[in-house]
Amino acid sequence: MTTTTGLRAGLIGLGSMGRHHARVLAGLDGVTLVGVVDPLGDKNGLAQGAPVLDTVDELLARGIDYAVVACPTALHEEVGLQLAEAGVGALIEKPLADTVEGARRLVEAFESRNLVAGVGHIERCNPALRSLRSRLEAGELGDVYQVVTRRQGPFPHRIADVGVVKDLATHDIDLTGWVTGQTYTSISAHTVSKSGRPHEDMVSAVGRLSDGTMVNHLVNWLSPLKERFTSVTGERGCFIADTLTADLTFYSNAAVTTEWEALRAFRGVAEGDMIRYAIPKREPLLVEHELFRDAVLGKSHDICTLRQGLRTVEVAASLLESAAHGRTVPLETGDSASHVG
Repeated sequence: MTTTTGLRAGLIGLGSMGRHHARVLAGLDGVTLVGVVDPLGDKNGLAQGAPVLDTVDELLARGIDYAVVACPTALHEEVGLQLAEAGVGALIEKPLADTVEGARRLVEAFESRNLVAGVGHIERCNPALRSLRSRLEAGELGDVYQVVTRRQGPFPHRIADVGVVKDLATHDIDLTGWVTGQTYTSISAHTVSKSGRPHEDMVSAVGRLSDGTMVNHLVNWLSPLKERFTSVTGERGCFIADTLTADLTFYSNAAVTTEWEALRAFRGVAEGDMIRYAIPKREPLLVEHELFRDAVLGKSHDICTLRQGLRTVEVAASLLESAAHGRTVPLETGDSASHVG
């Protein structure tokens, strides 16, 4: 379907994320936004001049190379399977699906047809986390001991169909596996619901990765403080990423000698230098779209694959299972467990 003017893309959903996808797609080099599907129409003029359609079938009839799926999570499976059946690639907003079984069906549908498909885990495109990942891959931290994330803020009124685990914690689950190149082997969690909604609105979780790294996640939408914090502590110090400001800071260990005999046997650390890195700060959503466009063109595979998105859904489901039954849940390590991209 690719023409001399580039790829033809469609968008499904003009909600809180869909409107941003429309803006980026409308200006994306090598891509033409040929249609947007939203049964509610476009009262606020968010479709960037593209035709607004009622159904996915109408979009498919216009001829597209791929579509961005930004409808409610509960509809991801239905819409994704329809696109796969039509032989169209898809960038599906996170989480991949509402259930593990649904996510598996999507993986099978796209993989069996050899179609390019990915999940919009946008934190992978945050400048601070991309820099952090490259530094960990280069061995700058040495052995990694612990990953800690905090993601909290006021309740997002855009969310109606899922709780804080599927909406927000999936960000942290994915980015943790992605930056470390490891997969979860166990998870234990507690949740509370204080807002009067049927879903949980706060979670505290402890996990372990395949190399033994300890993981801690604190996620809620009950706080007036908006925070997006990731720290990775290791042999040579600690990286702190603030993904709200896209800043990355390194706190190094300092070698300190002591004459106090009782302390010489204690192998601890002391405060050393602090470095705040100057890194280019491009818009994460634009980077995400560029990477997916290049994947469709066969130029790159630096996207979150459906199989990786499936693993995140599996971990999130295990987290909810742990909270419901008050026990640690082990996770199998298999093909779907790989976060290395």
